[in-house]
Amino acid sequence: MEQQNPSKKEGRLTLVLVLATLIAAFGSSFQYGYNVSAVNSPAELMKAFYNETYYERNNHYIKEFSLTLLWSVTVSMFPFGGFIGSLLVGPLVNKFGRKGTLLFNNIFSIVPAILMGCSEVARSFEMIIVSRLLVGICAGLSSNVVPMYLGELAPKNLRGALGVVPQVFITVGILVAQIFGLRSLLANKEGWPVLLGLTGIPAALQLLFLPFFPESPRYLLIQKKDEAAARNALKRLRGWDDVDAEMEEIRQEDEAERAAGFVSVLKLFSMRSLRWQVISIIVLMGGQQLSGVNAIYYYADQIYLSAGVNDHDVQYVTAGTGAVNVLMTVCAVFVVELLGRRVLLLLGFSVCFTACCVLTAALALQDTISWMPYVSITCVIAYVIGHALGPSPIPALLITEIFLQSSRPSAFMVGGSVHWLSNFTVGLIFPFIQAGLGPYSFVIFAVICLLTTVYIFLVVPETKAKTFVEINQIFTKMNKVSEVHPEKEELKDFPLSASGQ
Repeated sequence: MEQQNPSKKEGRLTLVLVLATLIAAFGSSFQYGYNVSAVNSPAELMKAFYNETYYERNNHYIKEFSLTLLWSVTVSMFPFGGFIGSLLVGPLVNKFGRKGTLLFNNIFSIVPAILMGCSEVARSFEMIIVSRLLVGICAGLSSNVVPMYLGELAPKNLRGALGVVPQVFITVGILVAQIFGLRSLLANKEGWPVLLGLTGIPAALQLLFLPFFPESPRYLLIQKKDEAAARNALKRLRGWDDVDAEMEEIRQEDEAERAAGFVSVLKLFSMRSLRWQVISIIVLMGGQQLSGVNAIYYYADQIYLSAGVNDHDVQYVTAGTGAVNVLMTVCAVFVVELLGRRVLLLLGFSVCFTACCVLTAALALQDTISWMPYVSITCVIAYVIGHALGPSPIPALLITEIFLQSSRPSAFMVGGSVHWLSNFTVGLIFPFIQAGLGPYSFVIFAVICLLTTVYIFLVVPETKAKTFVEINQIFTKMNKVSEVHPEKEELKDFPLSASGQ
């Protein structure tokens, strides 16, 4: 009976846990989504500003090709910054902790928000380009640190649900930017600098409120060796005093870790005991971005226009697609613990694969069959639903789950780098693929979705409701390294030998 009681209590969603989750996700993940989408609506107005500013300085306008290149640099500075941010994850979370890194990260949001807000008054488009790089660094850090922080705060039976919350806030950020980006609101000549500058508000709120919430108990116990602080953090998060069982679980993870030692990125690639974990993260993060999700958004306006939606209403339909995205990601929060991670990934990538195939056919036949444009719209919405259920939210959650404490920061650096480089590549190359292949460009994305689905089916295990150590043991068998990594029996002995020293 003694054993059952904690597991009954285990799943409580306490006020401290809810508020810490909301503040971390709103202050960081929301901004990531907002900045992905904020430059889409006012693109033409901003290009005109670039041109005017250039004319004021040089008495002639920018050449068409140079303007396109300058704009493409403005847009792609964001994922490039994201890549830099991902490389900073490991050093920063080990030095400042998870919460400390999120607080530090607000510099990369508040400074560019002020720069972008003042760019028109200062008549400087360079301020916008530099700012895009800085908000990219902010997004690169937050997209890795928020899932890590929440995954370590949550009890194991809520880890999946809370791990999906950052993705919900990313989609909400995209939707809010789409709504503020309506021409009647801020996507106009006076409003666009305000639209870009608003990104600083969530950061300022996070700076105010996050300091009142606990640091990750795992970080406090394993890296800081501060048992009292870890115990207090757990008591506040769980809402009860008896946290011995969970402290013991963290210690077990720590003991398993000491056998491995701290794992750098280079060591991560060379360790046989982490081989399938690393391959899985690269495949999932690459698959998530290379499956064409950004291209679908990029293409959506044209699909809606060709389906007969008039030019003025396209912005509302696009915002409607954003709302569907939010709704489905919220659904993922509730079903991730019910159906599990694996099912959602398989379902999501399969839906994306099917949508890409049908969309290719629909776009190819668009001019010959009158109702084909409506099939295209259905495919875009189906794709968005599929991606929101699995491919968008689950990969970052899995990094937290399939790596132990010592290798987790390096794993997030690898996963984050793959995520942002893939994002950068799609952003840079897609316009050329689109020009060369037209509607057939989605065949490439369909193939990537199919290959990722097959990989998940063959390799990725279910991690629902398992401790980090149990998940590690599944991979230990897959990597065929039982002698390298401690097995359960050895783990039981570890705390004794540690206390004996």
